[in-house]
Amino acid sequence: MRVDAVVSIKNLHKTYQSGFQALKGVDLDIRAGEIFALLGPNGAGKTTLISIICGIVNPSSGTVRAAGHDIISEFRAARSAIGLVPQEISTDAFETVWATVSFSRGLFGKPRNDAHIEKVLKALSLWDKKDSKIITLSGGMKRRVMIAKALSHEPRILFLDEPTAGVDVELRREMWEMVRQLREQGVTIILTTHYIEEAEEMADRVGIISKGEIILVDEKSRLMEKLGRKQLIVHLSEPLTAVPDVLAGQELALADEGFSLVYSYDANQENTGIAELLRHLNEQGIDFKDLHSRQSSLEDIFVDLVHNGKPGASPVSNGATSEKPNVPGDEK
Repeated sequence: MRVDAVVSIKNLHKTYQSGFQALKGVDLDIRAGEIFALLGPNGAGKTTLISIICGIVNPSSGTVRAAGHDIISEFRAARSAIGLVPQEISTDAFETVWATVSFSRGLFGKPRNDAHIEKVLKALSLWDKKDSKIITLSGGMKRRVMIAKALSHEPRILFLDEPTAGVDVELRREMWEMVRQLREQGVTIILTTHYIEEAEEMADRVGIISKGEIILVDEKSRLMEKLGRKQLIVHLSEPLTAVPDVLAGQELALADEGFSLVYSYDANQENTGIAELLRHLNEQGIDFKDLHSRQSSLEDIFVDLVHNGKPGASPVSNGATSEKPNVPGDEK
C-alpha cells in the first residue's frame, strides 16, 4: 500500500454464483484527500467494486485496505473510516431528519455529538428541515439526508454512488460545492457518475472501468491533454453531399446537413494537417465563411476508450500499478 493511498486494491476478483465475473484483477490506489471519479457504463463493475470496499459484498479473491485496515480481517476499523451514499434512497420515511442522521452515527459506535450533526445538517442546507419527517421531503432533500447519514460518523473516505442522479441542475451544483468543501477538510471522495461533466468539473483523477477491468487511471488534466483531440469545424458557404475524394484519407466528416466539415486532429503533433486541408479546399473551389476549433471533452475520451478498449501505448498511472481494461447494468 502506497504511503499516500487511503484505499489500496490489489488483484481484486469477484465472480457471482451465476458464473458472472464482475471484477477481473482490479489494481487501484486512491490517494488521501483527492476527488477520484470512477467512470464506466452500466454493468462495468462500479457498484460491485464500491460494495466490496464498503463491506457489502465479499470478494472472490484479492485484498482491499481502507485507511490502513484490511476490509476482511479488520472489518470494523475499515468500515468506520468509510461513508457511503448509495444510488438508492432508503431511509425510514416516518423518522425525522435529526433522528435518522443521529441514529446513523450511533450505528458506528460513535458517542453522541449534537454539534457535529448540526454542522452536517447546516452544511447540507437541511437545518431548517431537522424536525421534518423524511416522507415529507422532496427527492433532492432526501438525497441530502443520505449524504448527511454517510457523514454522521466523521469518515475519512466518502463514496458517492451516482449522488446527483435525478436532482436538478441547481442542486447538483450545490452538491459539487459541498464535495469540494469536504475535500478541503481532508475527506477523500470517490465518485461514480453518469454525468461525465460532473467528473470533468470536479475530479482530480479519473479511472475508467470496463467489463470488470480498470482500463485507465490518470490525472484528469493529463488524461485530457494526452488522449484529447481537437476538431476544426469549417462552416461552408454551400453544402456538400459528400467528402471530396481528394480528402478521403483525412479524418473528415460532414455535419449540419452538409454545411459543416469537421476535421479531427491531434493538437500535440507538430503538423496538424490544417494548412493542407485548407489548401485542398481552396483547390477544390470549396468556399467557407467561418471556422473554429474545439477540444475533446472527457466524455469524448470516455466513449472512445470504452468502445475501442485500451489506449494504444499510453502509459497508465494509477499511482502505483499499471492497469487493464466496462459492461452493461451495474451488478449488486
